[in-house]
Amino acid sequence: MILVTGATGNTGSALLKELHACGAGPLRGLTRDAARATFPEGVEAVEGDLAASASLKHALEGVRALFLVSRLGPDADIIEAARQAGVEHVVMVSSITAQTHPHLGPAGENLAVERLLKESGMAWTILRPTQFASNALMWAASIREHEVVRAPYADTALPTIHPADIASVARVALTEPGHQERTYALTGPEPVTARRQVEAIAAALGREVPFAEISRREAHAQMAAVFGAEAADAVLDVTGGDVNDELLAVRDTVAQVTGTPARPFQQWAMENAAAFR
Repeated sequence: MILVTGATGNTGSALLKELHACGAGPLRGLTRDAARATFPEGVEAVEGDLAASASLKHALEGVRALFLVSRLGPDADIIEAARQAGVEHVVMVSSITAQTHPHLGPAGENLAVERLLKESGMAWTILRPTQFASNALMWAASIREHEVVRAPYADTALPTIHPADIASVARVALTEPGHQERTYALTGPEPVTARRQVEAIAAALGREVPFAEISRREAHAQMAAVFGAEAADAVLDVTGGDVNDELLAVRDTVAQVTGTPARPFQQWAMENAAAFR
């Protein structure tokens, strides 16, 4: 039994489809509302909430391998619940900032969770993706309303990753030997700026999308109102304010692990154009 948490999210849903397509199983997807889940045929939908680790007891029954996204709940309790349930292998999504910006609060938290998993006694595989292509969905409302997309650091190019590539690496780690006790830094195939991301979305829509660069101060005010000042600072540092060569580096890990090149941002934009219409 493989349990996929975050099964309705960008990465978890793609992972369930890949696992189902390759005949892995039995499969179980964790969701807060099983009645509304639309999983592939044969995938068991089980209710639970990572924020309430006690709710995971039933979901973990009989599970051999677990896909887990860090920092969505009390990670120490979740990892201990998995250990007590007899889970043998955990594939966990952390962040590339754990190695590029370990001094930042969120990155330090990811490192702490990674250590918890490594010390749990279960086999582990840690995935450290860079910026998600799906982060561009934060512009969806503005684009749908034909408003100007405003972003800081417009010409800082990060090797943005398609969530499905994270899922593909997770699928291999969960189903094939040789990936336990490995940490994989994951990126897309090329650096892409915020300006170019908006251009790719515009191309997918077949119309112009206006774009304007804003200052860090403007961006921080907007983000702090939603996420808090510390989180806003961390995000802005790793999207342009404190970038370094390691963060900007393009890695071929996706191709090495899966045998298929990483998907470009343009592909993500085409596949998700409906969200911006």
